[in-house]
Amino acid sequence: MPHVVIVAFGADREYEFTVSEQEAAALRKDDARAWLAAEFDALECSPSNPMGKILVLDMVLNVAKYGGESRFAQAGDWARAFVTAAAVVLDRPVIRIDVPGFTVG
Repeated sequence: MPHVVIVAFGADREYEFTVSEQEAAALRKDDARAWLAAEFDALECSPSNPMGKILVLDMVLNVAKYGGESRFAQAGDWARAFVTAAAVVLDRPVIRIDVPGFTVG
């Protein structure tokens, strides 16, 4: 089953990507999580949890936020890697990442 990942930065600034079954199957869940963790560190994201524990949703939301809208607008390799990793770790058919609202639905 393909995954649809929508990354929203505002009402009229939404970027929709489709991750095929083959793309998702080619990335193991541990590797997807490791990619997000590496980007979380590289982008110098701040943990949302005051206890310092970083949850998968925190990684997805912060990497999208700190990665910036322009990467998703360009729809390049980084954006494809992000949406594929998000699709694999969250394993939902449709994922909406609301960056300003800091929610995943």
